Amino acid sequence: MPHHDSDDIEFEEYLGEYASVSSIVREALPFQIIATIGGVVAGIIFSGMTNELQLIPGLIVITPAILGMRGNISCTLGSRLGTAIHMGLITRIDSNPELLNNVSGSFLLSLILSIVLGILGHYVTLALGLESAGVFVLTFIAVIAGVTSGIILSVVAVLLALGMFRFGFDPDNVVTPAIATIGDIVSMFMLMVAAKVVLAL
Repeated sequence: MPHHDSDDIEFEEYLGEYASVSSIVREALPFQIIATIGGVVAGIIFSGMTNELQLIPGLIVITPAILGMRGNISCTLGSRLGTAIHMGLITRIDSNPELLNNVSGSFLLSLILSIVLGILGHYVTLALGLESAGVFVLTFIAVIAGVTSGIILSVVAVLLALGMFRFGFDPDNVVTPAIATIGDIVSMFMLMVAAKVVLAL
């Protein structure tokens, strides 16, 4: 018969609990509820942008794309951090190459995609027969909102992933919904700030 020492038994018990339905629901459900509430908060911020949406033609076209882009990049960062933490590649905040590469890659993606989004938003708006505030204005707004929210969310993702792991939570169950929620709120707020800056210039 195969021999199982105590370490093997403890590890198997850990894996069973780690992957159990109850552990997934227990860890993820509170953050999913918070994520739902966060979506409502983002909607409230958006409802307060009526003036900006009217004065900056084309802003309403790029708004959903900015939220989607920010969520995709930040949630992907959170997933990569969770994997790296489980593998022992990231254990704390320092000059760890794995951590720096993940954060730097997300920042660069935010910058490139924000520029592309601003340009694309302008021409899509024109193609729909609508008036546009101009390629420069929409690109400026997209870059300001995308990059600033990206920096904020990168810091949050790192702190959240490491913090949850140290408190015994699986980062994969917590970081993604939390970042998605915070990302919607932060991105919408920074979009409003960028729009107000444009109108003030």
